[in-house]
Amino acid sequence: MPVGRTLIGGSPYLGVYLRVGDGFAIVPDSMARSVERELVHVLEVNVVRTSVLDCEVVGALLAATSRGIVVGGEVDPGERRVLEKVAPLTVVPHRQNAMGNNILANDTAALVHPEFSDEALESIAFALGVRAERGTIAGLGTVGMAGVATNRGVIVHPRATEKEAHHVSELFGVPVHRSTANFGVPIVGACVVANSHGVLVGRPTTPVEVVHIQEGLRVFD
Repeated sequence: MPVGRTLIGGSPYLGVYLRVGDGFAIVPDSMARSVERELVHVLEVNVVRTSVLDCEVVGALLAATSRGIVVGGEVDPGERRVLEKVAPLTVVPHRQNAMGNNILANDTAALVHPEFSDEALESIAFALGVRAERGTIAGLGTVGMAGVATNRGVIVHPRATEKEAHHVSELFGVPVHRSTANFGVPIVGACVVANSHGVLVGRPTTPVEVVHIQEGLRVFD
């Protein structure tokens, strides 16, 4: 079942709370077991529960690939132990410290907020094991919320320019498709989590939006 719909604590903004890859899902401690079952069923992942920086908004605070995880502040020892069960963890201190909001990544590349320094960009690339470049999507530096990237495709904010879409496609090496989610919300990264196996969308997402998301991420029934 490559597409599922759910809420987290009544919220359709799944990408704010969840960080997923092809083999893992990092989720807040409080997430309902029913959502965990949906994640396992749709995305074929192992679920790891934790807070990040004592917060539940795991998806907003973490960027991750199969090779590494990046966080913008020093996590406590318990959080570090849990996260390092998934992949090596690197702290990249920066005033733009919500790394999940500011980094869009798959196992090939990362697009990062334009305000990141050369040093931070290099650290992110090394930690995630990918090529990293600065950029925007629809003029937004918060590229992790303006897009969703998997190893099969990328969906982006519907107002992404042709130049931005071309840059993303060239960087990630996969097709790029514009879409909304959650009944017209353009910041698709806040609404959708996905990997090569499937897609989980916020419950308000319409059937037409689901078709666009499936097309963009190349996941079909």
